[in-house]
Amino acid sequence: MNEILSRYCPRIDFDSYEDFYANYRCEVPDNFNFAYDVLDEWAVLQPEKTALLYTADSGGVLPFTFAGIRRLSDKAANALLSLGVQKGDVVMLILKQRPEVWVLMCALMKIGAVCIPGTYQLSAKDLEYRCNIAGVKMLIAVDDPDLLQNIEAARPRCTRLEHTAIVGGGAIPASYIDMRDAVTKADAHFQRIVTETRDPMLIYFSSGTTGMPKMVLHNHSLPLGHIVTAKYWQCVEDGAVHLTQTDSGWAKFAWGKIYGQWICGAAVGVYDTEKFTPQGMLQAIQRLRPATFCAPATIFRYLIKENLSACDFSFIRHTTVAGEPLSPEVYHKLKELTGLEIREGFGQSETSVMAAAFKWLPVKPGSMGKPAPLFGLTLLDENGDVCDDGIVGNMSVTCAGKNMYELAARDETAPDAPVPIIGPSDFPGLFRGYWKDGEITRNCWNGGTYQTGDMAWRDDEGYFWFVGRNDDVIKCSGYRIGPFEVESALMEHPSVLECAVTAAPDPVRGQVVKATIVLARGFSASEELKRELQNHVKRVTAPYKYPRIVDFAPELPKTFSGKIQRNMIRKKDFEEKGV
Repeated sequence: MNEILSRYCPRIDFDSYEDFYANYRCEVPDNFNFAYDVLDEWAVLQPEKTALLYTADSGGVLPFTFAGIRRLSDKAANALLSLGVQKGDVVMLILKQRPEVWVLMCALMKIGAVCIPGTYQLSAKDLEYRCNIAGVKMLIAVDDPDLLQNIEAARPRCTRLEHTAIVGGGAIPASYIDMRDAVTKADAHFQRIVTETRDPMLIYFSSGTTGMPKMVLHNHSLPLGHIVTAKYWQCVEDGAVHLTQTDSGWAKFAWGKIYGQWICGAAVGVYDTEKFTPQGMLQAIQRLRPATFCAPATIFRYLIKENLSACDFSFIRHTTVAGEPLSPEVYHKLKELTGLEIREGFGQSETSVMAAAFKWLPVKPGSMGKPAPLFGLTLLDENGDVCDDGIVGNMSVTCAGKNMYELAARDETAPDAPVPIIGPSDFPGLFRGYWKDGEITRNCWNGGTYQTGDMAWRDDEGYFWFVGRNDDVIKCSGYRIGPFEVESALMEHPSVLECAVTAAPDPVRGQVVKATIVLARGFSASEELKRELQNHVKRVTAPYKYPRIVDFAPELPKTFSGKIQRNMIRKKDFEEKGV
């Protein structure tokens, strides 16, 4: 039995989904700290156990043990303390997938500081906004030339930023701290600092598809929430490699590259690529040989367009997808080419996995599966009533009907102060509110129910089916059309590599369905192809759902986390029509 996992889960094995949903429990200590209670404990119990298996575009594989990561994180914690980083301070990490990501995240947990992961794609304006609104004290970044240029432009306007450090192999500019050198020179002895589970630990900036990005605040209970993510959806194995492909700046990193995986004893596979290519991804998979593999839908869409016949996938025993829904066509094609069965999961930056095709369930391609335990995931209509089967509703977290969260009163004399969330921590995996924004937090936690803003319907077997964000649903001639169903139909056509379905203004119907399509290799845009695609959708879905407008584009607008920004397409179309 996994000694670490059994400390928090009284029961680990279940006979069925129904048994799992009814009886899964997670015990959350008042002073849980992932870095001390998981990383350091593995280093004591099995010091030579592999924690990370690292590869990059240059090839080769570099292993790191739990004892090695513990020692480096202790040294990093001392280095940070010597620079004035204290408990409660905010530090931003922009490190791609360098090994320092894991070292520094654990070091910050040990200090009790708050970590903000960021993507290397942030502009100078993005950096300035994030640093100032979050009160970032220290920024640690990888030596990417474009990123460093943006940091240099933003630094003079980041009012609370005291230190900027670089992780890199070359010369470090004089005004920056060489983080690798600072860690190397630091003392390896570190004494545990007292932290509480409810202390702030991690802030993710939301994708910002509408308005300015919000700060999603998690406390130290988040890692325990990801036990369900890793153990029962990704099915990671103690001692085996798990590979989730994601940048460290995205919330998918928390889902697949550190918390639940290490609690379960898995080694985290790391592919530190400078630029994604399908062939590079395939070569990294062959080097890392993961037993379990998870990736965004976009990666699977690209992989099925490659020649996979020469690739060995026999070592992969379980495959999962999250971030965006996976169309049935991609599911069937990958299974045909590789034998891999992809199990979908659903969640947000605000949560751990909320619904999934858990290991006991037959896969229904296109469905996100059934709800995870603890959350009380329910579909609610606009009146807050539970939806019947087949009716589209807002995916809502009821926490088994309990009013879990209460906002603390804002200090009106300090309007910029954080607005903490007060409530018990026995439902790990849920965010604690939008930091410094009580109004938005109150609006989404309506009467103790967290309304995700994602729309879905439930079939008569209890499976959930994603429709779209509540503002993505298209209202055409009295019909409500979910973009995902139309996108799935289009993905069946061999000419379509990627697509986004949105509402476009129409003087008669109010809105009509528009499809923006990125073509696969070997296909060219034409009026004939437009008609062929429209007729294809008519054949495989209800005729009223076909896209009356078809545009071909070289690429789709996406968030930093790789999600398609349908709202950007929709906004442009409505502005052009003066709507």
